[in-house]
Amino acid sequence: MSSKIFLVEGMTCKNCKAHVENGLKGIQGVDEVNADLLTGLVTVKGNYVNDELIKTAVEHAGYCFKGSEKTGTPGSEHWLC
Repeated sequence: MSSKIFLVEGMTCKNCKAHVENGLKGIQGVDEVNADLLTGLVTVKGNYVNDELIKTAVEHAGYCFKGSEKTGTPGSEHWLC
């Protein structure tokens, strides 16, 4: 199982968090999703995590997909947009 981290903007409450998590859990190959309201980081675990499907689901849910983590830490310009 692999793990990827994505940056999502616009989540402001626990309902937003649940909306993003539930939307991403519906994607084939995704086993676990954890969204962090404070950082905007969404961790997705699964056998095959397709970045484009994640981006589409986040935007369909009404939030701003900012990219996926390449290396390093958030805020250090290591995000693929």
